[in-house]
Amino acid sequence: MKKPELLSPAGNMECLKAAIEAGCDAVYLGGKHFGARNYADNFTDEEMIEAINYAHLYGVKIYVTVNTMITEELVKPFIKYVEFLHKNNVDALIMQDIGMIDYVRQVYPNLEIHASTQMHIHNLEGTKFVENLGIKRVVLARETNIELLKQIKKNTNIELEIFIHGALCVSYSGQCLMSSLIGGRSGNKGTCSQSCRMKYDLIHEGKKVNEDNYLLSMKDLNTLEYIGNLIDIGIDSLKIEGRMKSKEYVYLVTKLYRKAIDSYIENNKIEIDNKELENLKKIFNRKYTKGFLNNEENNNITNEERPNHLGINLGKVVSVKNNYVKIKLENELNLKDGIRILNKIEDVGTTIYKMKVNNNYVESAKVSDIVELRFEKKLHLEENDIVLKTTDYKLINNIDEEINKKKRKIKINGSIKCKVNEPLVFKINDSVHNIEVKSEYIVEQSIKSPTTKERIEEQLKKLGNTVYEFDKLDLMIDDNIFINIKELNEIRREAIEKLNNKRLKKREYIKNEYNNEVIEYQDTKGYTAYIHNMDNYMKAKDKEEIITDDIDLYNEIMLDNKVTLKIPRVIYEYPNYNVKVLVGEYGSLNIYKDMISDFSFNVANSYSVAFLHNHNVKRVTLSLELNEAQIKNLIENYKERYNKLPNLEVIVSSRPEVMVSKFNLIKKHNIPNSENYLRDKFKNNFKIKIKDNLMYIYHYRKIELEDHKKLFDMGINRLRLEYDE
Repeated sequence: MKKPELLSPAGNMECLKAAIEAGCDAVYLGGKHFGARNYADNFTDEEMIEAINYAHLYGVKIYVTVNTMITEELVKPFIKYVEFLHKNNVDALIMQDIGMIDYVRQVYPNLEIHASTQMHIHNLEGTKFVENLGIKRVVLARETNIELLKQIKKNTNIELEIFIHGALCVSYSGQCLMSSLIGGRSGNKGTCSQSCRMKYDLIHEGKKVNEDNYLLSMKDLNTLEYIGNLIDIGIDSLKIEGRMKSKEYVYLVTKLYRKAIDSYIENNKIEIDNKELENLKKIFNRKYTKGFLNNEENNNITNEERPNHLGINLGKVVSVKNNYVKIKLENELNLKDGIRILNKIEDVGTTIYKMKVNNNYVESAKVSDIVELRFEKKLHLEENDIVLKTTDYKLINNIDEEINKKKRKIKINGSIKCKVNEPLVFKINDSVHNIEVKSEYIVEQSIKSPTTKERIEEQLKKLGNTVYEFDKLDLMIDDNIFINIKELNEIRREAIEKLNNKRLKKREYIKNEYNNEVIEYQDTKGYTAYIHNMDNYMKAKDKEEIITDDIDLYNEIMLDNKVTLKIPRVIYEYPNYNVKVLVGEYGSLNIYKDMISDFSFNVANSYSVAFLHNHNVKRVTLSLELNEAQIKNLIENYKERYNKLPNLEVIVSSRPEVMVSKFNLIKKHNIPNSENYLRDKFKNNFKIKIKDNLMYIYHYRKIELEDHKKLFDMGINRLRLEYDE
């Protein structure tokens, strides 16, 4: 049975050290740019070097997230940063942008690439596609279920990485434009505002149908009891989400999954006790789901009540009088604990600095006690309001103490040879590297006070703040010898330094030339119409090209040789179409020969355009997140680098799909798939449509780019007009 890698998150150096102390095998983290979590602390260049060296001493790998969409103006700084990471011995890059992946695999062949979950690899063909590119590992979509995992593992040789714990996106990752189009904060650029965690009303045929408001807020993934299934399949890496979380969270979650993995490998069962599970809830949870990974029910994947940390149940409000609130406890409460009182008007959160039991101030209160709290102002609270403990001060302190003990050590074996009239010979090994140090000092015969075997052993085992401890130390010592203690210290120091250098050895840095030969495309201009029905067709049939995703409509109008069939961007079985198709995900590139690529590829630079052109994509639709200046820059750089014209499409009129989700809100609320909308607090209506049991959410307003001539003059070949259904 193969033991999988346990991969932990780190938003800063404290979290990295916590993850390593808790027993992870690898850490993923981001620098100050190009990572999909820009609001984490992240690592400066100096901290990055420190992190890589610190982890490597412990035998822990470092993967750096450079998994944002790279616009043309960012290409040069991106490449410079990649070169910096490579030279400083990073173990792998986690990447999304296909143009930059193509560049890195050509120019830096000795640098390992992992395909980010932002690439939307969700099926077997997509996995095969990235494997054929020479990518070492793929982080599969969180929606991938256990049966499909088995199929992918059986039919590919690429390493598979799966999320096992933490926050979930309600949309397929890399396919969400909601935050970007609402407020300009792009998930594909690392600045997601978490629009899915906001309040919405569900409107069916003009009427609100929901009671709770956080309709898209996903529960946290928790797969502790299912880890054995993933190990049995042979998943290579098990990944914990949480680069925005605290060091205590990182430590506790890593520690529990370390225990779960090890117990399953050793005993074929998961051994986690209830107290540990309770602590896990205390540290952070939005309620738990086993996830689509484990075929969770549609109705148990979201928590519509609240989008934030829920901790554990503490008790209930028993009375409210002016600023004073009394709570009957169902769990222990201590000073400096954090609580939240749930109220239908407004939740109230506070940290406890003073509390009374039976009119006496206390530092701790036990189960069944009634505690009295004073607030600064009168609150909208009522009897029977539920009270949660959201911060457990003692737990946090205990975790911090565990982290600071630095108990994780690298086991080494050693031997020392101490023979009269010969130099000291000290050997150590960490099971991979063998070190031998021979002293200039010559061992003497003792005249008065011989150096004992115990003293020699004691001195050599003084490894102090190093990452090592001896598992076994053999001593081959003559009787009645004298060794200067300074010499023992020196030979130990030299051996440890050499072992450190071996463990920190950098992989070979190789830099090749980038080279791509691309096809010349004609500078043709015209319009594409994306239609849904015959009425749309009658309005759009004068356009140079027609696109539809309706196979019946396609068959009806296919004699018009300018019709293209749209293939879904979430797909598991590919229709055998020998026609021109519009594709939206990477697996399709393995299947079809005459293709246009859709906006969902998140194409933002000229390298990505060249890559797709070289993979049978005749025309590339640019990302909806590009502005005119970025489009112009892309085209100019493409022409300068390749001395050819690209074939590009821009969507100029549409009500974009801002989200595609496996979660079905319409099914959960048991309403017909007809006239349904999400309504936000600003009264904006986001249309919802269910297609093939997937939920598509559309922007509340139509996007219109008016200066068509300017886009054509830049070098865009097609402008797409999308008709409403």
